[in-house]
Amino acid sequence: MRQIEFFDTSLRDGEQTPGVSFSVKEKVAIAKQLEKWGITVIEAGFPAASPDSFEAVREIAAAMTTTSVTGLARCVLSDIDAAVEAVKDAKKPQIHVFIATSPIHMEYKLKMTPEQVLAQIDKCVRYARERIEVVEFSPEDATRTDRDFLLKAVQTAVDAGATYINIPDTVGYTTPAEYTKIFEFLIANVKSEREIIFSPHCHDDLGMAVANSLAAIKAGAGRVEGTVNGIGERAGNAALEEIAVALHIRKDFYQAESPLKLDETVNTATMISQFSGIAIPKNKAVVGGNAFAHESGIHQDGVLKNAQTYEIITPELVGVKHNSLPLGKLSGRHAFTDKLQELEIAYEEADIVPLFEKFKKLADKKKDITDADIRALVAGDTVKNLEGFIFDSVKIDGHTAVITLKNQEGEIFESTGSGSGSIDAIFKAIDKAFNQEVNLISYSVDAVTDGIDAQATTIISVENLATGTIFNAKGSDYDVLKGGAIAYMNANVLVQKENTNGKQDKISAHDGI
Repeated sequence: MRQIEFFDTSLRDGEQTPGVSFSVKEKVAIAKQLEKWGITVIEAGFPAASPDSFEAVREIAAAMTTTSVTGLARCVLSDIDAAVEAVKDAKKPQIHVFIATSPIHMEYKLKMTPEQVLAQIDKCVRYARERIEVVEFSPEDATRTDRDFLLKAVQTAVDAGATYINIPDTVGYTTPAEYTKIFEFLIANVKSEREIIFSPHCHDDLGMAVANSLAAIKAGAGRVEGTVNGIGERAGNAALEEIAVALHIRKDFYQAESPLKLDETVNTATMISQFSGIAIPKNKAVVGGNAFAHESGIHQDGVLKNAQTYEIITPELVGVKHNSLPLGKLSGRHAFTDKLQELEIAYEEADIVPLFEKFKKLADKKKDITDADIRALVAGDTVKNLEGFIFDSVKIDGHTAVITLKNQEGEIFESTGSGSGSIDAIFKAIDKAFNQEVNLISYSVDAVTDGIDAQATTIISVENLATGTIFNAKGSDYDVLKGGAIAYMNANVLVQKENTNGKQDKISAHDGI
């Protein structure tokens, strides 16, 4: 059974999702969870893009114990220098170098001839290989590149020292049959005395990212690239959790398996959803809320008789548990921490006191507490706002709201706002507290668990009117108004950070693979 390497680019390509901006601390927390999940390589960022991106890659490189860390670089020497410096403390450092090879990209974006592109590949891959042992090369927009020229570009990179060759479907253009032929062609014709590992990197513009990735594996790829929950530019990337479970369920067909600990899948997906501010769709494969739900009477009857009649994936496989939490308002802190450990939820010791206090408040409000409630409590707790702000309280009097916020220094900020309704009043009060111009783009509320006493998660998108940047944020609470207030506060924190530090130069958003 072939072992397929899993390359996660949630922190680089995933952050190119409109509205998503991870802080450095969030990126490190996500990287630790990715390592726990079993990811082989983490593409931690684009070090040359901004100081924050460089620092995130550097901190992740130092924090990983078993997982390789790579940084993305254009075929530009200064990019490569930044990436080398950022990953130098990693136990298993790698460098990922790319340049576009399709006719439209070479003519209109690069303004380079094919000969100039080949020369740049040779120069930059050699330069990277002299500094880091493991180098991956990507011909951007490979699936719209002339087949013979693609072979020349890949062969040039291999001759210059690349060990991994990634074939990006940058605009989600290809089909499984076409992608299969590309991989078979390259694997058969690229010449090297050392092993060369090929990988797919697929975007989902036509809804075929996962299918194309699996087709590449079937055709001989030894590594697969993607993101958690399929986040990424435009329609997103291939969802790694779907690829991993497909390999597990259909190992008879693919004759390959992933290194992932599948029972950590839901924990990983939940963390990415929380920090990105992007909800997991109910009908999402593998981790969606309806993935193991059965509405049809015929289906329900079949599942009750034998779950395999309609379930090819067991909930337990991906870390979904249905048991209720046998805790209540009289439970102690020890029992609470034991449950966190049982659910394998990561937490800091300093978080236990506020988490336990919030659990006790939840137990007073809600009779039946489930594992999903606990996951939501931890994921949505205000201690997860890593910029230091905590939403303390909200009081509503008609169409007027009084809110109090605390920062990490313990300072209390009180603000009053009036609006057409409770939510409008709360948001206007928060606007006054932060004193910045924000435009609310979208606002949605979703129940985390079932029942009239369910916890609610609010998802908000805002536009920073000073820069035009869009940010997503989430907030969870059994009080819908407070959950919305937490989400809007978190969005304002992101806007404040951008206005304080200046807009990050996300060159990867235009020059990434």
